[in-house]
Amino acid sequence: MTVELKVAEGWLTVCELSALVPGRGVAALLPDGSQAAVFVDRSGRPYAIGNQDPFTGAQVLSRGLLGRAGDRPFVASPLLKQRFDLESGRCLDDEEVEVRTYPVRTAATS
Repeated sequence: MTVELKVAEGWLTVCELSALVPGRGVAALLPDGSQAAVFVDRSGRPYAIGNQDPFTGAQVLSRGLLGRAGDRPFVASPLLKQRFDLESGRCLDDEEVEVRTYPVRTAATS
């Protein structure tokens, strides 16, 4: 199984699902030069958000730790610890800030 992100050009294969460690992220360079942070939770569900921390400008969200706030999965930035909802991209600590989210899917490898 591969993890794929939907980008302007279509579905982009990022990596094998087995290469992702639950609770940890990886950074993926996208065709437009931006970066995505790709995660898989303990149940095997993948998520993808922009990798840039909007509070510092650093490309570090892929290094954050996953958690849950109620039923909302989030990643906590490794720098200032703000939490970003993995489904909506909204910052759970500052309602006016958000990061981009990407449609993500797993696909059988041929």
